[in-house]
Amino acid sequence: MSSKKNQVSDERFRRVQNDPRFWEMPERERKIKIDKRFQSMFHDKRFKVKYTVDKRGRPINHTSTDDLKRFYKLSDSEDEDEGDEEEDKKAAAEGKKKKKKKGMEKLDLIDY
Repeated sequence: MSSKKNQVSDERFRRVQNDPRFWEMPERERKIKIDKRFQSMFHDKRFKVKYTVDKRGRPINHTSTDDLKRFYKLSDSEDEDEGDEEEDKKAAAEGKKKKKKKGMEKLDLIDY
């Protein structure tokens, strides 16, 4: 956005070029990543909205699936998802072990 031909000569608007609030958001951050469980929403009839004109009566040239593709992106890497699940399982198993040890310590303190 700060190329030389886009330079604004007016001092009042110069800070807009360097302010991150006015930068265009990158596409990889703009689209929400969804996994393969939801890929059917791109071609399922239940997700298609049937309209041919906009609210002012003009004809519409795009479909509702185009809108979905504009906002959502299928995640390509299943390995990342599986890795996260494995880490969660390991953390849960470690948490259970710690709970058992704490319970045993309490039993040791009790006099019979």
